[in-house]
Amino acid sequence: MKVVIFAGGKGTRISEESHLKPKPMVEIGGKPILWHIMKIYSAFGHNEFIICLGYKGYVIKEYFMNYFLHNSDLSIDLHDNKVTVHDTKSENFKVTLVETGLETMTAGRLKRVQQYVDQEDFMLTYGDGVASIDINKLVEYHKQKNKIATMTAIQPGSRFGIMELDANDDVTAFKEKPSDDGAWINGGFFVLKPEVFKYLKDDADDIMWERQPLDDLAKDAQLTAYRHTGFWKCMDTLRDSIDLNTMWDQNPEWKLWK
Repeated sequence: MKVVIFAGGKGTRISEESHLKPKPMVEIGGKPILWHIMKIYSAFGHNEFIICLGYKGYVIKEYFMNYFLHNSDLSIDLHDNKVTVHDTKSENFKVTLVETGLETMTAGRLKRVQQYVDQEDFMLTYGDGVASIDINKLVEYHKQKNKIATMTAIQPGSRFGIMELDANDDVTAFKEKPSDDGAWINGGFFVLKPEVFKYLKDDADDIMWERQPLDDLAKDAQLTAYRHTGFWKCMDTLRDSIDLNTMWDQNPEWKLWK
């Protein structure tokens, strides 16, 4: 099953790094978060990716164009520029890189890769979020529900800790990062039938996937939610990037590969 990844946004809330590179190329443990996302899917046997490019897409193109060499042992004969590859640690990825426009909204980006998806079910996610999600269970759930779209639902923890007060306003305890009050939000990691493209209008370039298409799917009872209660985190700000790098050094929960 092919995997479509949105990787064209400007990442303005992490501008400390995204002024030099697209947000999916911001590194966790020396590798772009995009690589981490691909490794999650690859851990479950999904190795064919379609990446929707936009802002500084050439950086992503150059990364994958040079990926094999950067992850291989080489001998280079400078006399005739002959390169001999001795060993490679490259992944078994097939990557299609599609220019989907600088200002295109997410619905438009998805519509622009339709020709590369074919007439089969496929997966879709964002290029800035990682999770300890079992992709095979997600796909199986999608098949069981038999809807056009399956969306992973998550309950994010609060960014801030809370404190408990007594009747006299004295602090009695602290609780760090509690879960929200039962609310479920879009966590990405979609599974979609090809019929989903019927919900992408002609002016999809100006429409967010998260608005009209998902609203219409819900109204038609064609959108179901797969509840993921494990680890999930989006890299939205510089603080998120720092947190993820710290986690990477401490047995990260999203590292589902060996």
